[in-house]
Amino acid sequence: VQLQASGGGLVQAGGSLRLSCAYSRTGFTIGDMGWYRQGPGKQRELVATITSSWTTNYAESVEGRFFISRDNVKNTVNLQMNSLKPEDTAVYYCNARATRWGRSDQKDFWGQGTQVTVSS
Repeated sequence: VQLQASGGGLVQAGGSLRLSCAYSRTGFTIGDMGWYRQGPGKQRELVATITSSWTTNYAESVEGRFFISRDNVKNTVNLQMNSLKPEDTAVYYCNARATRWGRSDQKDFWGQGTQVTVSS
């Protein structure tokens, strides 16, 4: 599975950004997908996840501000980020959990990351 994230950038506090992650899935069944982030000097943390049946889960710090969605036809997973805060500054990574056809083990795949910087 290959994932390509885009949409990061510099935005002022209170602004919005939309991240998009296009993925290829030939030979794989895609399960849960999500967005994670890693801020300066911090460990990577979960931002939001969405299951194959569109059940969503959010980190408490972004609940009500960020919204995750997926399009299984266009093969994209998106993250709409509103009311951005300086503490949202991080490299954002998209993630897919997938199973190769004919196998039962699920593996994690990661995109290359996209930088989001929120100025105060």
